[in-house]
Amino acid sequence: MDQTAAALAAIAFLGALIFGITGFGAALVTIPLATHLVPLKFALALFVLADLAAALSVGLENPKNAVRAEWTRLVPMILVGTALGVTLLVNLPRAAGMLLLGLFILWFAILNLVRRANTKIVSPRWAWVAGLAGGITSTVFGAGGPPYAIYLSQRGLTKEQFRATLGFATLTSISLRLCAFLVTGLLLDADVWLKAVAVVPACLLGIWVARKIFRRISRDALMRAVALLLLASGTSLIWRAVT
Repeated sequence: MDQTAAALAAIAFLGALIFGITGFGAALVTIPLATHLVPLKFALALFVLADLAAALSVGLENPKNAVRAEWTRLVPMILVGTALGVTLLVNLPRAAGMLLLGLFILWFAILNLVRRANTKIVSPRWAWVAGLAGGITSTVFGAGGPPYAIYLSQRGLTKEQFRATLGFATLTSISLRLCAFLVTGLLLDADVWLKAVAVVPACLLGIWVARKIFRRISRDALMRAVALLLLASGTSLIWRAVT
């Protein structure tokens, strides 16, 4: 295993550890870090394979807890958002894509650092906005989970319902992203599959470790630590894009 593959595997492990504990957020860590080693499009293609393995592992743990009505509200606009995202990804200049990714990462990090507990239940119509945003960001940035998580967290779901429903939405988004990458040829690069030999097992190991420790760690504390890491990653990406 070369040094790049080993570093990507370590990044995959970290992302899977976060995903296994929180139910989302892997790509917000893996993609920014991976783009310091490989081009953005390569990172997106590689980590869609790892993300699918993680989503299948976590999302199908307790499918009976998922609120199907919420999932079916999200799916139509996830489809639309994925189609729009493919168009953006194919035509977006690399520097512009990196700048937008950095800004998106910073926005989500700041949101997590400053938000307060909110018990207000939002209208189900916001599912259309969340689905569209998640479809676009999933394809362009490899990170569809945050819009779904923000919406579902304000729908009055139990912890179990939230995790399972988010798992279904994320699995749907990742599956569509994988199909889109196959159609556009991003997954036809042999080097992507060679790197996946190291990355996917590392991802599954991260999920396994997450299952062992998720009961012992505060989710709020973890998300704040992740937010700080995202602040650093987002700032670094913006700096690289503008210089």
